[in-house]
Amino acid sequence: MNLIESILSYRRYLKRKNYSPHTIKNYLHRLQRFFSWASVSIELMRPENVKLYIDFLLERQLSPQTINGHVVVIRTFYNYLKDEGIAVDNPVIKGMNLRVAKPLPRHLRDAEVPVFFDVVKRRRDVAIFMLMLRCGLRVEEVADLTLGAIDYQHNRILVKSGKGAKDRVVYISPDASDALAAYLRTRLITGEQKVFLVEKGIHKGEPISVRGIQKRIEYYSKRSGVSVSCHQLRHTMATQLLNADADLVTIQYLLGHTRIKTTMRYCHLSNMKAQRDYYRAVARVIEKSKGTVIWNAG
Repeated sequence: MNLIESILSYRRYLKRKNYSPHTIKNYLHRLQRFFSWASVSIELMRPENVKLYIDFLLERQLSPQTINGHVVVIRTFYNYLKDEGIAVDNPVIKGMNLRVAKPLPRHLRDAEVPVFFDVVKRRRDVAIFMLMLRCGLRVEEVADLTLGAIDYQHNRILVKSGKGAKDRVVYISPDASDALAAYLRTRLITGEQKVFLVEKGIHKGEPISVRGIQKRIEYYSKRSGVSVSCHQLRHTMATQLLNADADLVTIQYLLGHTRIKTTMRYCHLSNMKAQRDYYRAVARVIEKSKGTVIWNAG
């Protein structure tokens, strides 16, 4: 079986399935990395080879979550071959995934938000981070945002082909709207439809990449002394909305979560809401039980 032809065919399959360009690139990179390491052909791959590869990745000090991502790519590639009628056994078997800790999503404390934004001076970068903090956009969604997706008349953004190839509408807060407008007034004059562009160097005028945005937030994180990532800005939005008594289903929609279980993880962070709910409920319980002696201090 020709490896190059199989991978090219798999790439076309992923495109037909409407996987995002970022996901396709990631899948193919991991697949090529695996077969470059492996010493046997596609049809001779066995579970023992995958286990050795996992050991290799562990020695490279990759995180369990990242390693599981590599295993998923191998599994889906062999599932694809089987669906295409190619008689090969899937070398990824049950129980291969590594155990992964599930820490709660980290969010910024209210006092940390202005400290972080105080060092962000570029209008482009302020707009990027405000769209994450106020609109809940993922970094890929910000990088892919087009001018035509912004509806200023109704203060909303159409997020096209977000995670899972789903479209959704998010709303623009007044401060995020001001930050975006300030950037667009100074944006390079170009026919490029992507909103956020590289502003310096040989790639000036080209759309900024996901990695480019991540490098900007890493830079500002060091300058501000506030540990923050793009995804933590989304976490912060979810937590702040919960603390402001927004409905969980509404937050699920705004963040583009497929499962409510994913959004419910933010409930563990929302201590202010839990505290308010507790005291309101207890007050009703006490009012209801007036005249009933539960405990006598004497």
